[in-house]
Amino acid sequence: MSKSIQFFRYIGFAEGLSFLILLFIAMPLKYIFDIPTAVSIVGSIHGGLFILFIITILYVATEHKWPFSKALLAAISSIVPFGPFLFDARILRKG
Repeated sequence: MSKSIQFFRYIGFAEGLSFLILLFIAMPLKYIFDIPTAVSIVGSIHGGLFILFIITILYVATEHKWPFSKALLAAISSIVPFGPFLFDARILRKG
């Protein structure tokens, strides 16, 4: 597996995990326990990872000559909970 794909998988994992932490830990802390700082911190981290993930998609798609549909599916996976993990399991591991 190429280094760029491996890096893409790491970033996808980090972005997906940060999204889940934002949804299932930080948001309840904000709305149930009135701790809005959790969303500010985790949201900023997630935003940075999201941007890095999109940039990495563009790089990997160009380097490996992915069809537009595969790159689009990768981008869409970043806005769906558990999406990056499913993309990795179903698309990247198939080859």
